[in-house]
Amino acid sequence: MCILAILYRVARNTPILVAANREEFLDRPTQHPKIQSGSPRVICGIDRQAGGTWLGVNQFGLFATVTNRRKRVVPLSPRSRGLLCRELLDRKAAAEAAEHAKRELLTGKYAGANYLVADAKQAFVIYGGDRVEVIELEPGLHTLSNGDLDDPRDERQAMVRRMLTLHTLDSSVTFLAVASRAFARKPDSFGRSGIVLPGPEFGTASSTLLALSRKLQNAIMQYAPGPPSDVPYEDLSALLRQVLSAGRSRAREAEKAAAAVPAKTPRKK
Repeated sequence: MCILAILYRVARNTPILVAANREEFLDRPTQHPKIQSGSPRVICGIDRQAGGTWLGVNQFGLFATVTNRRKRVVPLSPRSRGLLCRELLDRKAAAEAAEHAKRELLTGKYAGANYLVADAKQAFVIYGGDRVEVIELEPGLHTLSNGDLDDPRDERQAMVRRMLTLHTLDSSVTFLAVASRAFARKPDSFGRSGIVLPGPEFGTASSTLLALSRKLQNAIMQYAPGPPSDVPYEDLSALLRQVLSAGRSRAREAEKAAAAVPAKTPRKK
């Protein structure tokens, strides 16, 4: 399970801004986000139990994440939802990733899930519950947990939206500052009005703040290896920029190679 907010194509020069809390059994073995081996380059955490991930970014600037979703009929031995999320990060663009997610979910071999994929041009949510459906995101603030996108019946989604929209979210600095407080909010003494799930066995296992800026030096990734109400965020921005720079370097090389190819002159008859 997870709760997240994405500010898509609103903030100046930063098309993708994300805040997300991962909720899991707290004794589940987890590798903190790092640059993974292989190509394309990817930064993500790894669920050591099943081998997949819950959230990551690849060198092409593609963001992918997964949340649980209710589903009436679940296979006896479902394939890991995190493994599919990891596969989506092998794609170059959000549209390609969304199509792959849809094809896989239509096989019926997964428990209920939502996938969200986004790049600087397009973003999609793929519902994989009792129905499989792909929805393209409009620019704006969106929230997602274990139901539908921007579900008004979800109290925590509604609370996140209220807390974030108290401010003008026109920059990555403002979004990340406000979101870090919102996603660290604990329940009150009656167990209400919280974003953090305190456990003790199942609860908020980690939190991620992400800014995918058009300028490489402004890309930000921060990770709290526990509930952000109790554990400070660690700055992983240097690793994120290293991953993104690999994609931009290859793009420049491709442009140079294309420019070096001489134009064909038509043959004279």
